[in-house]
Amino acid sequence: MLRPLLFESIGQTLEMVLITLVVGGFLGLILGVVLYGTRPGNLFENAVLYRILDVIVNIIRPIPFIIFLAAMQPLTIKVVGTSIGTVAAIFPMIIMCTVATSRLVEQNLVPVDPGVIEAARSMGASKPTIVRTVLIPEALAPLILAYAFLFIGVLDMSAMAGYIGGGGLGNFAIAYGYQKFDQTVTWTAVIIMIVLVQVVQGIANSIARHLLKR
Repeated sequence: MLRPLLFESIGQTLEMVLITLVVGGFLGLILGVVLYGTRPGNLFENAVLYRILDVIVNIIRPIPFIIFLAAMQPLTIKVVGTSIGTVAAIFPMIIMCTVATSRLVEQNLVPVDPGVIEAARSMGASKPTIVRTVLIPEALAPLILAYAFLFIGVLDMSAMAGYIGGGGLGNFAIAYGYQKFDQTVTWTAVIIMIVLVQVVQGIANSIARHLLKR
C-alpha cells in the first residue's frame, strides 16, 4: 500500500536534491571563486568585499537547517508564495547550499600553487581566463570530492524539509515509519538514502582518481 508513496517520496527527494545542487552548487562556485579571489594577495584582492562576504557566510553557515527553515519562512512566502511544500523547501535549501558550497570552493582553491597562476598572468592571460583555464582545472579533483560531500549535506536538508511538508524520504520515514511505529518503513527510507550516498560518492571518487592520474 505504501509502495506508490515510497516512489513518490524518492522522486521528491531527487527533485529537491538535484535542483538545489545545480542552482546552489553553481552560485556557490561563483561565490567561492569571489571569496578566494578577493583574499589579500589574490587575483581580485579587495579586503572590504572579502570581509563582508566572509562575515555573511560565517553567519549563515552554522545555523542548523531546521532553524534556518523557520527563520526563512517570511522571505520564502514572498519569493515562492508559500511556506509549505517541495518548492518552499527548495528555496532555503538553495541559499544554504550556496553558502556551504562557497566555503568548500574557497578552501579547495587556496592550496592551488600560486606559481601556476603567476605564470599565466605573465603570459598575459586575463583574470577571468585564469580562473576558467587555470584555477578551477587545477583544483578540479578536490572540488569534485567536495561536491560529493555536499550531496550528503543536501540530502540531509531534504530530509528535514519534511517538517514543512516538503515531502521526500525524510517525511516518508517520519509520517509512515516513526509516527506509526513501523521500523520497516523507517529503515527502508534509511537504506535508500545510504544507497544514494554510496553511488554518488563512488562516482565522485572514480572521477577524482581519473583526474589525478592525468
